Amino acid sequence: PTNTNIIKSGSISIDETWTSGNIYELAGKVVVRDGAVLTIEPGTIIKGQEGTGTQASALVIAQGAQINAVGTPSQPIIFTSTLDNIIAGQLSGTNLSETDQGLWGGIIVLGNAPISAADGDALSQIEGIPVSSTYGAFGGSDATDNSGIMSYISIRHGGALIGAGNEINGLT
Repeated sequence: PTNTNIIKSGSISIDETWTSGNIYELAGKVVVRDGAVLTIEPGTIIKGQEGTGTQASALVIAQGAQINAVGTPSQPIIFTSTLDNIIAGQLSGTNLSETDQGLWGGIIVLGNAPISAADGDALSQIEGIPVSSTYGAFGGSDATDNSGIMSYISIRHGGALIGAGNEINGLT
């Protein structure tokens, strides 16, 4: 492993692959846009920067985008905080415990499948993303919608409170 830190921010609009020798650092919201596929190799470590409220870091898979994050039992894909001292090739760091929570946002996957929203709406806006941000919508009429595959994933130290009754969970 090279343990090269690669800072990611803003939008991903074309297919991209994150490799296991690097550590990917989420600076704010990183949004995989409609039509793009983010592939994450087994053993890859992704770290979210600290932030509170709407500034919490998160990986957002917008409607029409996909994530292919398929780890293995011996090489899980690890999402954690930048405060975690884990490095590429390790399964855990040594400085944080399971009680260290809310250090970054999490992963948000938004699709086009039917939902149960207020007033029978077909679309809704996800918590934790301002209504003014177009990438926060989810729902629709495509019962066969596919936002990708995630397996052998470990999400650590996530979950950010935005406001009363409004948060980003580790996985949304």
